[in-house]
Amino acid sequence: MPNDLLSTALILVSGFLAGALNAVAGGGSFLTFPALVFAGVPPVIANATSTVALLPATFTSAWAYRRDLASASNKLPLRPFIIVSVLGGALGAWLLLRTPDSTFEVIVPWLLLFATVIFTFGRTLSARIRQRVQIGLVTLVLTQSLIGIYGGYFGGGIGILMLAMLGLYGLDDMHAMNGMKTILSGCMNVIAGLIFIIKGAVWWDHASLMLLAAIVGGWAGPVLARRVPPERLRLFVSFVGITMTVYFFWRTYH
Repeated sequence: MPNDLLSTALILVSGFLAGALNAVAGGGSFLTFPALVFAGVPPVIANATSTVALLPATFTSAWAYRRDLASASNKLPLRPFIIVSVLGGALGAWLLLRTPDSTFEVIVPWLLLFATVIFTFGRTLSARIRQRVQIGLVTLVLTQSLIGIYGGYFGGGIGILMLAMLGLYGLDDMHAMNGMKTILSGCMNVIAGLIFIIKGAVWWDHASLMLLAAIVGGWAGPVLARRVPPERLRLFVSFVGITMTVYFFWRTYH
């Protein structure tokens, strides 16, 4: 178990909020990863533990989008995207486990900065770029493989990245795009999570608490969405991302 009451409370609250946010707006890892680090978990293990703790939400979302995935399959061949997502997620997870904690601590602030920028400004930037740029199928598959590697390694903002690239390809059916995004991010997370489990990179005392809290949060997410507009939730996630980015830059380079 976490070594004190404050750490336990932090893990439970962050897991609950992450589950709720992932069910509505995304960005739950902005809460779970820092919470685990604050609770004394080494950064690489914290990232792996966070990924595994949030896996149930992946399966729940994938089931919810099963009909939208069928719509997406009529617009794009899904098999190559699933293959590169799995391979990319596996490679990203392997790279994470090969990264020393001292090195990952230096990289984390930049990963958080990248994820925060993508989460906060990704939709606006994507809409502007889409007016001037359109990509083909081969470019989309290659880009998805890179997103897969990033997803297995860290993963913050991958949903926005995938929606942006699908938009640049020319898709405009948001339900189909969300279905495809959810399935592909699930492929990355599941393969990465399995590798983390097999390699013993998960602190199960922390992961089990966070996992249970995230399940409850995922159930509560739709209730929260009916009370709070999604854009306000996105602003909250952006605020958390900015705050964590500033803190980790201070922690690393102070």
